[in-house]
Parts: sequence; C-alpha cells; structure tokens
Amino acid sequence: MISPPPTALRPEAASALELLTVPQVMARLQLGRSAVYDLLRSGQLASITLGRARRIPSHALTDFIHARLEQEAA
Repeated sequence: MISPPPTALRPEAASALELLTVPQVMARLQLGRSAVYDLLRSGQLASITLGRARRIPSHALTDFIHARLEQEAA
C-alpha cells in the first residue's frame, strides 16, 4: 500500500514547505536582485540550491522578517 505524501496528510505543512524564487523574494521584500543575493551570501536569509536554481523556503523569509522586526524594536 502506498501512503500519501506528508503534505497530503497536513495541508498546513504545504505552505510551510513552499519554495520561493529570487524574483518572488525580490517582489515580497521590494528589493533588487543584488540586495537579495547579498542577504543570501551573508547568511541572513537561508536558501537551498537545486541544481543551479536557488530557492528560499517561505519560512526562512518569514524568520528573516521577524528577526529584522526584533532588531528594529530593540
């Protein structure tokens, strides 16, 4: 018997596993390409590489935003 993929069991997990492209992150942060790659290079924004494609997990973008908000509040 083949079991369904984990995301089929928990629909909320699908959004947590969403992978964003650099242009999508650029649009969401309203930053340029170089600025996003600087964040990736410095480790401030986590990403994975699939072949030659760079992908940013949506939770990494959310974590980055929360961290920046905390820095600003301090």
